Amino acid sequence: MNSWPAAYIFVAMSREIAEELTRVVNQAADRLRKIDDAEARVHPQPGKWSIKEIIGHLIDSASNNHQRFVRAQLTDALSFPKYAQDEWVRSQAYQDCQWFELVELWALYNRHLAHIIRHIPEKALAVECRIGPGEPVTLKFLIEDYLDHLQHHLRQIEERIALTSAPQKEH
Repeated sequence: MNSWPAAYIFVAMSREIAEELTRVVNQAADRLRKIDDAEARVHPQPGKWSIKEIIGHLIDSASNNHQRFVRAQLTDALSFPKYAQDEWVRSQAYQDCQWFELVELWALYNRHLAHIIRHIPEKALAVECRIGPGEPVTLKFLIEDYLDHLQHHLRQIEERIALTSAPQKEH
């Protein structure tokens, strides 16, 4: 039987997620800086985001979750509009941004989120958050899901890089 109080476990979990987020971001930022602007602009298929747009989407995710992580600490329940990801990416014209600046903004924003996560009080982790018409989830869930979502898109970028750098077979 675990003798640690639940509050301690939640706070330790938040710190672990913050440390993992920092580690993942630092490692990915080093890799992303090696991609040139032309490669970051390529759309793998019509209607599919370029690497620039994926990073833009992750900046949007950081922005939306920044609001959630902070506001949930200030209330007992929270309701947010649904995130219209395609519209956000399109309206911000990430394709026209400087690649280096997108990477730096993404990395810095995520390091700041890690800082916030480290300092979230235990009681706030249970705050119910509703996003759009979805069922309510806890702030704890949103924090865990944020890291999973970020890692999903970083794997997507790695797959794109592998496809563009793989030697082409002759037919």
